[in-house]
Amino acid sequence: MSNTIKSIYPLGFPWQTEDPFLFSVYHLDHYPKGNEQMGPAASLEGRNLGNDFVLKDGWRMYHGQTIPGFPYHPHRGFETITIVNKGYCDHSDSLGAAGRFGEGDVQWMTAGRGVQHSEMFPLLYTDKENPLELFQIWLNLPSTSKFVDPHFKMLWHEDIPIVQDDDTRIKVIAGNYKGTEAPSPAPNSWAAASENEVAIWNIHTKANSTYTLPKAKTPVSRNLYFYEGSEIEISGEKMILNHGARLNPAEDISIRTSTESAHFILLQGKPIGEPVVQHGPFVMNTQEEIRATMKDYGLTQFGGWPWPHADHVHDRKKGRFAKYPNGEIVEKG
Repeated sequence: MSNTIKSIYPLGFPWQTEDPFLFSVYHLDHYPKGNEQMGPAASLEGRNLGNDFVLKDGWRMYHGQTIPGFPYHPHRGFETITIVNKGYCDHSDSLGAAGRFGEGDVQWMTAGRGVQHSEMFPLLYTDKENPLELFQIWLNLPSTSKFVDPHFKMLWHEDIPIVQDDDTRIKVIAGNYKGTEAPSPAPNSWAAASENEVAIWNIHTKANSTYTLPKAKTPVSRNLYFYEGSEIEISGEKMILNHGARLNPAEDISIRTSTESAHFILLQGKPIGEPVVQHGPFVMNTQEEIRATMKDYGLTQFGGWPWPHADHVHDRKKGRFAKYPNGEIVEKG
């Protein structure tokens, strides 16, 4: 292994990450045409509905019963960053916030002291297939921010900068790429302080090209995830699809593609360096805090659920939009 690469490892479900990240999941589902309820216009027979994570016919229902996705569930103590490259996600939460986003949009949600939300994947098209490509990244919060107010923010794809670096296209979702700044993250995020050098970059390189990933400015954890393509050469090492590389942040990284283009996600950031105790959707620093969180959720339901269904979706004719907790509505069409 070269000095620039600390390790290369296979990607599981979820992807392994390093502090300040908790993990990342990658969903690629080739959903069929939709029915009138925005679920699959196909038989659901043979699926373990409610917990359907086995890829069958190219897609999964996840925790959905009629519409694929994740009906309401709680979070506390961290943030979710949801990148939808293809397809759509319908968000609803206990703050009264809601939205439909997709085709490159990103949602940044700070759970803080507690929130319930649902993430459903409506199959809007009845006349053609409904492919979905989605990443959800869990970014930890330091102990000083575990109990901040929940926050909901949209990064619309029109506002996310894209840098063309020779034969490589870099979508700057978080951080700074060669002087190009991403949109501001949620205000209480670990990523909000520039000295933490948190970066989330979606990188697309063309076939038969060489790209140099610039080194970081500070000592950070840095991982590159290879999720589309076939094979690449990274700093002289062969790396195949569905593998990650833990990188030396102090070195430039050379990536050479083969006859196919290659797509990556880069996650980096200064480690928070605190104990992590996770129990399902709750991430705290001690077991005592986890027990208190479970008790608090049992008593308060983190504000309850103001929507008519646990798997709430918005009207089929609704375009991309966000409704914020203060009542503000942004329509993107």
